[in-house]
Amino acid sequence: MSDNEEKKGLFARLKAGLSKTKANLTDNMDMVFASYDRVTDEFLEELEETMIMGDIGVRTAEELIDNLRDQVKQEKIRWAADCRQELLLQIRNQMRQPKDAYDFEQGPAVILVIGVNGVGKTTSVGKLAAKYRQQGKRVLIASADTFRAAANEQLTEWARRAGVDIISGAEGSDPASVVYDAVNAARARKVDILLCDTAGRLHNKKNLMNELSKIDRVISREFPGCRRENWVVLDGTTGQNAISQAREFASVTNLTGIILTKMDGTAKGGIAIAVQAELGIPVKFIGVGEKIEDLQKFNPDQFVDALFY
Repeated sequence: MSDNEEKKGLFARLKAGLSKTKANLTDNMDMVFASYDRVTDEFLEELEETMIMGDIGVRTAEELIDNLRDQVKQEKIRWAADCRQELLLQIRNQMRQPKDAYDFEQGPAVILVIGVNGVGKTTSVGKLAAKYRQQGKRVLIASADTFRAAANEQLTEWARRAGVDIISGAEGSDPASVVYDAVNAARARKVDILLCDTAGRLHNKKNLMNELSKIDRVISREFPGCRRENWVVLDGTTGQNAISQAREFASVTNLTGIILTKMDGTAKGGIAIAVQAELGIPVKFIGVGEKIEDLQKFNPDQFVDALFY
């Protein structure tokens, strides 16, 4: 398959995965555009309300409409239909990633993956391992979620399927000691990417903070100079609750990226626009299905094209 065909296939998956959000958000926004000829306050207010209902969130929707209002005045835009392109351009800009967003892929990199149970954290780690292995990278998994036996079994199966090694510890053992073993193995084996699955407990923030701080110290001491990433996995079906979860995790560790999962099962895909705008943390990967190729690198332009065209 050529690169072009592969890109078309991925885009088709993304478009299909966002179909529920399109029905909920885009179609309703387009109804607003079709209901007004001229730009009026009512038009802008209705557009803002529709975006909020589509899980773009109050703060982000207000900001986008305020910017659009300024643009309407400056450029003397009179027709409602002419506002659509301007708004989509703003949405693209809201989701822009920093230029160095994927520099970690040059390795060696340690990626800590955190998130509450049930969001697809362990599955995401498995898919990432398979994805990077397919790209010819040397990958190692650390199963540092030692509180949930099923997490280790699940990851071991993913590691087997992906053809990568896994380092794990006994149930209830110290997660930092698993990371210690994994980091040293990664250095010895000249691994490109070490993926660490960690326990997702938010009910006791102090314990989580202590655990992540300890893991952080271990990596800094044992693997100086490696590229560091801390990603939170969020379930797209939870809408605005996902932002609250991300905020909680951001309060205990320095988050550098977001993985949005289960976007194919929700009409709340507007969360992808809100989460980056409100938290200032880039979305790195987006999940639109069960297969490995359904976990895609996030591309703001493709996201907007798939959702609004």
